Amino acid sequence: MRLLAHRAGRHGISSRRGQWADALVEALLAHGHEDMAMGLHGDRLSPAMRRRVAEHSDPAIRDAFPDFVRQMVDREVPLGIDDLEEAYGLPRTALAASENPKLRAAVAHAWHDRPPAVQEAMLADPDPRVRTAATLREEPGVPPEWRDRCLADPATRTNIARHVPLTPDRFARLARTGDEEVLQALAENPHLTADMVALLLDTEDPVVRIAVAQSRHVDAATRERLYALVEAEREAGSVEAEVALGWYHAEPHWLREAPLTERLSHLDSPHPALRRALASCRDLPEEAWNRLDHDPRLSVRRAAARRPDAPPEVLERLVRAHGDVFHVRPLLVDHPRFPRHVLRTFVDEPDPHVRYVALQDPELPETALRRLAVDPEPFVRRGVARHPEVTQELLEGLLADADPEVADEAAAHPALPLPRMYRILADAGL
Repeated sequence: MRLLAHRAGRHGISSRRGQWADALVEALLAHGHEDMAMGLHGDRLSPAMRRRVAEHSDPAIRDAFPDFVRQMVDREVPLGIDDLEEAYGLPRTALAASENPKLRAAVAHAWHDRPPAVQEAMLADPDPRVRTAATLREEPGVPPEWRDRCLADPATRTNIARHVPLTPDRFARLARTGDEEVLQALAENPHLTADMVALLLDTEDPVVRIAVAQSRHVDAATRERLYALVEAEREAGSVEAEVALGWYHAEPHWLREAPLTERLSHLDSPHPALRRALASCRDLPEEAWNRLDHDPRLSVRRAAARRPDAPPEVLERLVRAHGDVFHVRPLLVDHPRFPRHVLRTFVDEPDPHVRYVALQDPELPETALRRLAVDPEPFVRRGVARHPEVTQELLEGLLADADPEVADEAAAHPALPLPRMYRILADAGL
């Protein structure tokens, strides 16, 4: 309640997860700030408090969340279907039939498991934004009887080209459009036949060339020719070629389903995308794994290390040299065969990203935590401030850290003693 008297306190409280006590919600309402009121919705509030917010006399409080959602819908920013239902007070079936085309498009973006009848209504929608959103993903898909109609529609043509199995006639019609986005989508379509891929070989677009080069239907010589063309364009200063080679993220997933002998023929491929797809398989012989574990490209080595029987020494070597990738779960250090007893030895590594991985040891000794608490890198010190074994003495030092984010993490630690919390409030005049 004392924190609520400060704007930063209200902001922190409004971002808390889990259900809030009714008394807390009442106190937040008493302060009446719109930026806080936007968070007063959903399961974090009891039914009684949701009614209290809905009946509030101040429209800035009462309508904060619905107004935010409506603004996002108007700006065509995707939202979750539950947020849409709560903000508009209607079930998704009713929202899908709204008079507002932007709302119908928002529902098409958010309601992924909509029934066939709703999908057909969206495919026939008079607004092109709705039709585009309805065909953006492979699921719920476009029924065969709708494909010609969607193929002729500029709003859905690109999505059809990317996802839907095509007849030769449909493919030819799409290829004849000459539209850059349509051709790029066609090149990524996993259902293309060898004849269709052959018709794309002379396309000059670098993205199309790289996509075709990764197709199952081109031989090694053709693949090398296409890559060489794009690489030459990059050397000549082409931004499009740079994007195609450095930022094209489609993967040749078909390789995982190919016979083992065909897959192993790509072990020496000069193209990391093919070696990475090979490394994501699970039935390769030992010699292949040994080669992939020493691949010159880090992304290939990391893909290979995710196999269930990866040797402990391979996992340790990889993490010790390069750290872990914390936005990809599960972490390599969480692999069942990772030797977790070596984590505390990472404290001595020169790379701060590797030192940070040491904090994945929940029983890291205090001596190690002390060293990391004065690490030159703030993100390492933030990790210490979150560690379950951090001592109160270390927390005191981290609360005074020059980096405000480190102090913020320390103040959020559940082990911070209550008297210390009260001193922080008193120092802030609360």
